[in-house]
Amino acid sequence: MPDAAIGLNAVIVAVTEEVPRILTVRRELAAGGPAEDALPFGPLEPETDRTLDRGLRRWVREQTGLDLGYVEQLYTFGDRNRDPRESHGGPRLVSVAYLALVREVSVSGEARWRDWYEFFPWEDWRDGHPAILDRLAPALDSWVAAAPNPRSRQERRERAEIVFGLGGVAWDGERVLERYELLYEAGLVPEARRDRIERGEADRLPPEDAEPLPARAMALDHRRILATALGRLRGKLKYRPVVFELLPPTFTLLQLQRVVEALAGVRLHKQNFRRLVETGGLVEGTGRQDAQTGGRPAELFVFRREVLRERPAPGVGLPGLRRP
Repeated sequence: MPDAAIGLNAVIVAVTEEVPRILTVRRELAAGGPAEDALPFGPLEPETDRTLDRGLRRWVREQTGLDLGYVEQLYTFGDRNRDPRESHGGPRLVSVAYLALVREVSVSGEARWRDWYEFFPWEDWRDGHPAILDRLAPALDSWVAAAPNPRSRQERRERAEIVFGLGGVAWDGERVLERYELLYEAGLVPEARRDRIERGEADRLPPEDAEPLPARAMALDHRRILATALGRLRGKLKYRPVVFELLPPTFTLLQLQRVVEALAGVRLHKQNFRRLVETGGLVEGTGRQDAQTGGRPAELFVFRREVLRERPAPGVGLPGLRRP
């Protein structure tokens, strides 16, 4: 039976100045190879790590100097050859990924914070239709046309329209992973070309005119892990108050709205949003004012923890969404 190794990955998210950020490390994955952006990760140490959670926290602390607070298990990734060393006799790498929400702090070592839309620029609709989608549509048309038969072409067309909101289909912000996986299959992300070459599948490379999209790549399948986390987090906004893990203890309603918008990648109707969070019992006023808003002082609020007992799904949702 082939050997297998268990790894631990952390998608660590913060929102700073309306920018959703993830914590990355620089990792050289092959002797003499280039260093690539990676999520904090490391192997499970069976002799010393009593739980997966504790092993993850240890690795993050060692690589970044950060002590994690809120953590939840995300997904387990174990596709064959997801680590190229497997094809050269190395063990099959199975990674258990976690999602962590923090407030940004200084980190150590090779760690650094990056805007997560550097990795997924097509996901940010806050300033309207992302320009990168205008470049993407023709590339998807070429991918559809390259299908081997009419039925495959129809299936590709439907899939592209559904996940990218083309042909009159509404954009669904939670389909982050589906969009990335389609781009990977179409050879429109650098990781697809890299992985096919490493697996000796150069004959499966896309045409030379199918240039990868201008977005930051990651080591191994870490951008797929990140896409999974982004889709999960966007979905959880609707039914869990996770957004408050990213805010200071006291905040204005505008700060709360801007964090939700940063995560969702869309703008929300101001009055509708405020009405929902107040009438839904998610927050309560402190009676104090924030004098640093630059204009009229705004009231400071706190998360009302009693809502966890009162409602089964106390999320902020996306009220008054200005649809793309």
